[in-house]
Amino acid sequence: MADRRQTIAPSPVNVGDYERLAARCLDEGLLGYYAGGAGDERTLRDNVAAFARRRLRPRVLVDVSAVSAATTVLGTDVSMPLLVAPTALQRMAHPDGEPGMARAAAAAGTIFCLSTLATSRPSEVAEQAPAAPRWFQLYAFRDRGVTRALCDEALEHGFGAIVLTVDAPRAGRRERDLRTGFVVPAGVDMPAVSAATGAPACPTPAEFFSLLDTTLTWSAVEHLVANLPVPLILKGIQTAEDARLACEHGAAAVIVSNHGGRQLDGVAASLDMLPEVVDAVGGRLEVLVDGGVRRGTDVLVALALGARAVLAGRPLLWGLAVDGEVGAGAVLQGLQEEIELGMTLLGTPTPADITRAHIAP
Repeated sequence: MADRRQTIAPSPVNVGDYERLAARCLDEGLLGYYAGGAGDERTLRDNVAAFARRRLRPRVLVDVSAVSAATTVLGTDVSMPLLVAPTALQRMAHPDGEPGMARAAAAAGTIFCLSTLATSRPSEVAEQAPAAPRWFQLYAFRDRGVTRALCDEALEHGFGAIVLTVDAPRAGRRERDLRTGFVVPAGVDMPAVSAATGAPACPTPAEFFSLLDTTLTWSAVEHLVANLPVPLILKGIQTAEDARLACEHGAAAVIVSNHGGRQLDGVAASLDMLPEVVDAVGGRLEVLVDGGVRRGTDVLVALALGARAVLAGRPLLWGLAVDGEVGAGAVLQGLQEEIELGMTLLGTPTPADITRAHIAP
């Protein structure tokens, strides 16, 4: 009889396991599109390495009999301080796509953020995942009518915030895509963009970014704030100076982000940017962060440095690629379990108990 240890593959137990399995599921071009960064990918690597540089400071003899990761983000109750980041073209990873990801987020009790570059329209996500608390990530187009149409559809279908990406007037130089010759496969569409622009076919990433408004300034933020019935979040804030301007121009929250290392290579890791942004806003708005989160303990580090919550993108894509909605849900469940175990061992029964005293200077 064959040794069963040689025939039964172990189940994935963490994000790293899902990443390795996803690398087997996806072809080279698609894997590079999801996993790659700009230039030499220094910032991409540093996003992850920044968490490894931090050391937590646990307190002991604390009552941790009732630990809960539950918190709120912009007034929305969530089961944990981890949200699903907007990532593009999810049906390329698995047919479940964005609706499946949204259902996984809803089952986990957290917020799902839909990308402008999605393979599902906001209306479809709302119909197929009605229980999902959801935000819509927005790129600003040169044609203001397109921007308005995208916002209108999201608002009409219950999206509770608009997340304006502010660090991508053009796409970064993503050399993995150049080496593999990656193109969006025929038959894959970005229906919200197609509907809003009237384009007959799915644009390439380069064609898409050529449609964006490179004249965007803080006056556009003021205009959106004045005309939106939901909070405006700015994604891509990287300095204290811009964090203060976000406060002055009415943003409800900022996401400290370098676009997952996919834009300007050589900028600081998102985690390294976080403390100066937190200090600059001084509690005037909520500060979130994305980039490099791979473990529940990473979430604790971000909270100790002042983040209200984190957003995770690639880890959920790996789960989706491996097993669709079920895989994405398993990644979320695993991260929540890691967060709550970490909180127990850190001596912090709630996210509000985590402070800078819990991280080494």
